[in-house]
Amino acid sequence: MQKQPISLWVTTAEEDEVSSAPLSGDRIDVAIVGGGYTGLSTALHCAERGLSAQVIEAECIGYGGSGRNVGFVNAAAWLPPDKVHKTLGPEYGPRFIKQFSAAPARVFELIEKHRIQCEATRTGTVHAANSRTGFRELRDRHAQWCRLGEPVELIDHDHVHQLTGSREFHGGLFDHRAGTINPMAYCRGLARAANEAGARISIGVRATKLKRIRNSWRIETNQGNLRAGSVVLGTNAYTDHLWPGLNSAFSAIHYLQIATKPLGATAAHILPGRQGLWDTGRIMFNIRRDAKGRILVGTMGRVVGSTKLGLTHRWALRRIQRIFPDLGPIEFEQAWHGRIAMTQDHLPTIGYNGRGITTGTLFGQSLADLLTGMDPKKLPLPLTNLSSVPCSRLKSCSYDLVFTANQIINAIR
Repeated sequence: MQKQPISLWVTTAEEDEVSSAPLSGDRIDVAIVGGGYTGLSTALHCAERGLSAQVIEAECIGYGGSGRNVGFVNAAAWLPPDKVHKTLGPEYGPRFIKQFSAAPARVFELIEKHRIQCEATRTGTVHAANSRTGFRELRDRHAQWCRLGEPVELIDHDHVHQLTGSREFHGGLFDHRAGTINPMAYCRGLARAANEAGARISIGVRATKLKRIRNSWRIETNQGNLRAGSVVLGTNAYTDHLWPGLNSAFSAIHYLQIATKPLGATAAHILPGRQGLWDTGRIMFNIRRDAKGRILVGTMGRVVGSTKLGLTHRWALRRIQRIFPDLGPIEFEQAWHGRIAMTQDHLPTIGYNGRGITTGTLFGQSLADLLTGMDPKKLPLPLTNLSSVPCSRLKSCSYDLVFTANQIINAIR
């Protein structure tokens, strides 16, 4: 029996899957566990710098958060710039803000350089206010970005309506640095580029144990052993027990997406520029449009039921009807959810807090720089010791309950 694709992006990706290579029999410079954005960006940039790199992925390329992603190429972090500066201090704060503000441009540069076919748009994203309070918060963020000279625009209710086709929102922040992609296609494109640069990628290979032996690491896998000078763990929210304590260093939450069938001319007024949108609600909601005219909506939580029946189906139907009351009947094509690793300070130290496309790409480049002699003090974030989040599993379960309750409430409104 054929497995259900992990997301719509698998079936709509124009980039093909890369072929799996056998494990290297020689000692390599860097072994990378995880075939998502971080691992593949690390492999690509290491190979371009002349290092021998081997990626091992237990499932398929993009199996985790990368292939289940919303597909927003957003700048910076969840936190406003002033909060980042205060948290990281005068040395790392400005550097982090500068590098992560430019991160979408880096993603689009890689897409252009390697001709990655991933439905890329550079028309921005909208952080939409779902209340007057939300708009005041966005106005404060806008002032902070203006002081830094970044191309972020505060827009009113009418402008949001023009961009989205909906009168639901009070206003928003229009980030001209950002855009959208097919996230699985981008992931596969990075794999292809890394392969062409000389990195080896092995699929269906699960790392089971790491052991330090003198100046090397031995990585034991279900397909044999691998020896490497350095090891990068790029598993994010899909981390297992390979490195003790790593999977308790963040809280995992689920995020779902559900996609309509292509809507054609009936939905031509909805997101005509294909900007991605997410709101200021405490339990976030997002909406975007793909290249074939599907409308995708999402929120925090798991898919409950199926694409055509159940709680998530009812929630999505009611939400779309409320935002676009003139749209008419719609049918859904596919629903899925993935995991997000949330850190306590909302900075991408262990987990990426839902900003995997830009963060994984940028960190991959930074890790390659570090492995080829860069001073660690020039990293976007300071090096820190691993620490556990208290009651991380309990928190994750509590989030699940709250997010499911949110679907129930919004499905019956």
